Amino acid sequence: MANSFNPSSLLLKTKPRLSSYLFTLLSIILFTAIILNTHDFLFIFRPHLQQLHPKTETNTVLFSTVTQSNNTVQEVEKKEEEEEEEKECDLFSGTWVKDELTRPLYEESECPYIQPQLTCQEHGRPDKEYRRLRWQPHGCDLPKFNASLMLETLRGKRMMFVGDSLNRGQYVSLICLLHHLIPQHAKSMETFDSLTVFTAKEYNATIEFYWAPFLLESNSDNAVIHRVTDRIVRKGSINKHGRYWKGADILVFNTYLWWVTGSNMKILLGSFKDEVKEIVEMQTEEAYRMAMKSMLRWVKMNMDPNKTRVFFTSMSPSHGKSIEWGGEPGGNCYNETTPIEEPSYWGSDSLKSIMQVIGEEFRKSKFPITFLNITQLSNYRKDAHTSIYKKQWNPLTPEQLANPASYSDCIHWCLPGLQDTWNELLFAKLFYP
Repeated sequence: MANSFNPSSLLLKTKPRLSSYLFTLLSIILFTAIILNTHDFLFIFRPHLQQLHPKTETNTVLFSTVTQSNNTVQEVEKKEEEEEEEKECDLFSGTWVKDELTRPLYEESECPYIQPQLTCQEHGRPDKEYRRLRWQPHGCDLPKFNASLMLETLRGKRMMFVGDSLNRGQYVSLICLLHHLIPQHAKSMETFDSLTVFTAKEYNATIEFYWAPFLLESNSDNAVIHRVTDRIVRKGSINKHGRYWKGADILVFNTYLWWVTGSNMKILLGSFKDEVKEIVEMQTEEAYRMAMKSMLRWVKMNMDPNKTRVFFTSMSPSHGKSIEWGGEPGGNCYNETTPIEEPSYWGSDSLKSIMQVIGEEFRKSKFPITFLNITQLSNYRKDAHTSIYKKQWNPLTPEQLANPASYSDCIHWCLPGLQDTWNELLFAKLFYP
């Protein structure tokens, strides 16, 4: 008897075959998932996953990380740009601008430490515009002089200026910038031969000036009587003065004016005590190089770079020939009331050959010395000299009175004035090296 057709029996027989096919298909898919990149595999199902978890924590973390990374990169790039700008900014390259709000930094009458050779207002100078000029570097600003910070930094320390009368002018300028914060009973100034000492008692600090116009021993070492025409410098004699510099925490050197005699320098090879003195002549540049080498050698042997800051102030220019800036022949700084505006102006009294010697010797130095390049910015200031407005040590002749330019001092500077800017630059290099 033929078997009757039973659909249900067919269905039962088919089920195992279908399950087998389905199992095989799922196995293939699973195997593919393992073989293929898991991220790519999940990408196939991303729309469905997003429907289940529209804002996954993973996505948030990844986005946050990328954002933070981008921000960090931007911050680093910005910082590098700022550092590059600061690196490129030369504080010694700029222009003089009028500033009636912040200049002068003090009044002449408020600083009793200014020598009568520098008190121009007291001695009748009629104009005051020279006191209202501020140095503005190109591309940046000169940090504001902070007297409180300076005094706190000097607490328990000794600061010393070493050099000639121009360095003494900068020394006095610094005291004028600081002394108003010190009570009258807590400050004093005393002079001991070549050494002048200003003491801030509450700070246990001293600011000193040591007269040594050549840095080396010379026949011009008397701090009062030193105007000799026949200048002689003793070779290898820096220790004669250097013994007084030891122990200073901040040293500021200068030397230039006394080397410029218009002829060769006389160099003593022996001692000033020798009955028969051996003297040779050297060109100004080579004699100056000798002094620079001696100074740098002394600093290296006697100063600790971890404890001491050493500065060297470049040559202070004079303005003895007005024809160089377009003035009348035979004139000088007398009656000059405005600065020179020509950016490239460089007076003939500032020997570039001396600047070259400084650069060559300083590059060889292993001891870090900060160079205060005040020459160019001071070259513009034909208006800032004491001129005839100072104490005259000798009576003036009728001929001099008839021609004021003949006795006009175009070397030294009125205070307050240009040398306050030198100390602003010193402050900037001391705290923002």
